[in-house]
Amino acid sequence: MLHIVDRLAPWLGPGQPPFAVATVVAASGSVPRPVGTAMAVRADGAVLGSLSGGCVEGAVHAAALDAIASGTSHRETFGYSDDDAFAVGLSCGGTLDVHVQPVLPDDDATRALHALAARAEPAPPVALVRRIDGGARTAVVVDDPGATDEAAVARALRGLVGPDSLTAAAAQVVAVLRAGGTATVHAAHGGPGASPSAGRAAAPAPAGGAAGDACDAAEPVTLLVETRLPAPRFLVCGANDFAGALVRHVRLLGYRVTLVDAREVFADPRRFPEAEVVVEWPDRYLAGEAAAGRLDARTAVAVLTHDAKFDVPLLRLALDLPLAYVGAMGSRRSHAQRVAALRAEGVGEAALARLRSPIGLDLGAVTPEEVAVSITAELVAARHGRSAVVPLSSSSGPLHAEPAARPDGAPTHRPHPEEAP
Repeated sequence: MLHIVDRLAPWLGPGQPPFAVATVVAASGSVPRPVGTAMAVRADGAVLGSLSGGCVEGAVHAAALDAIASGTSHRETFGYSDDDAFAVGLSCGGTLDVHVQPVLPDDDATRALHALAARAEPAPPVALVRRIDGGARTAVVVDDPGATDEAAVARALRGLVGPDSLTAAAAQVVAVLRAGGTATVHAAHGGPGASPSAGRAAAPAPAGGAAGDACDAAEPVTLLVETRLPAPRFLVCGANDFAGALVRHVRLLGYRVTLVDAREVFADPRRFPEAEVVVEWPDRYLAGEAAAGRLDARTAVAVLTHDAKFDVPLLRLALDLPLAYVGAMGSRRSHAQRVAALRAEGVGEAALARLRSPIGLDLGAVTPEEVAVSITAELVAARHGRSAVVPLSSSSGPLHAEPAARPDGAPTHRPHPEEAP
């Protein structure tokens, strides 16, 4: 739901009709949208967002209106079968579990959405945690999710989870928050750290949410954790027509784009209105941003200067940083010369293997716009761990591969397309 919060702000004003939010909480097989994708439906029928690219929207729209009328949350499952493939529309062969939650005046979800919509731009890191295993309308906001600890998360979750499951739930939520992801987590009664109150009768939950043991009536506890990080950064080095086209393309992928060039006459903000333009030697700028902690493992760098006096110092530094993507434009001859210069500067073979040069995929691209498509296609493949890229028509297997298991044991998730990659 976090990716549509900004668009929901007008729906939260005084006198607005109630609405419901339908969120994908589980997905398997070939489905087009990841966990966390949301669609909002207002009581007057207005819609924001989409869950499946059109497959199940009609059924979800009806389910959302039912949730508004009943005032309770519920879960719907949409899957493929010969009987219902065309009735519901999910004929791609996958299965979607959708949590449908009404957002009514004075409940937890409304308060959480108001708090999120009021955030200043650029939006700081934040997480939204919702209980999705029952009919209660519950939600809590967690600030600075990457830096929070289990004790702080446990305090935040007390309105969602009773004491018997609180410690286990907090530990799993923290794992998702630190990964910067979106996932569902489950915590059963009697899990690690459970209190001796297991088996005690629970009081009825209040209409607008629940607190303490009232939330523990369902087992296991199931929470949806959504994390929103600042937009990932993309540094384009070199002010030319190829850079202009690339800036426009990577902006569509949700990056915050900075264009850097030491030549003031070319680095004119009027040429690159979609980017922050910095007049500086690119290697000096990159070093300053790294020292200030403004780069992270999602940052991408594209070197389009095609000039050794800029390229070599910049690439030497970029390849020494834990960045997601480092690419450089140039012919194969230019690439060989750059690699030789970098080796002479002491850059090791492991670092050189990370350099994507010549930059982009082999699409036969010639014009700046075509080259930008080639580069962004390679960037998307890198984000999803695809080392070999072939046409889907000549491959087999699922279109949407399951994410690999995380080595740290945190829940796996697909990053949302509108989030940080």
